Amino acid sequence: MSQLVEKAEQIAKQAYAPYSNYLVGAVARMNDGTEFAGTNVENAAYPLTQCAEKTAIGAASTAGYRPGDIAVVGISASPCGGCRQWLHEWRVPLVEYRREDGTIGTASAAELLPDTWELPG
Repeated sequence: MSQLVEKAEQIAKQAYAPYSNYLVGAVARMNDGTEFAGTNVENAAYPLTQCAEKTAIGAASTAGYRPGDIAVVGISASPCGGCRQWLHEWRVPLVEYRREDGTIGTASAAELLPDTWELPG
């Protein structure tokens, strides 16, 4: 079992999800071993909701990390389409997530989102 997914599941308990009651946690482990956690944070204006993966990646960015610096992301649920784009743009080589059937899924961000928008240049 993925220890990072287990951490994400513990962190999910901190999520703010009063509208869906769907708690999601994510942990981004950098290449240097530093970890950043995130939860989903909902908003009454639903499009403004922040996903757990975005929260963790945003914390990493605030600390000065950039695309290519993330070794693995563990998530307590399968990432949504928007987060798959985030994971791909941040060039995450390994994503571990809890599937609906309880098993652990593993894939690269590119495998999760094979046809994506690329950065120019």
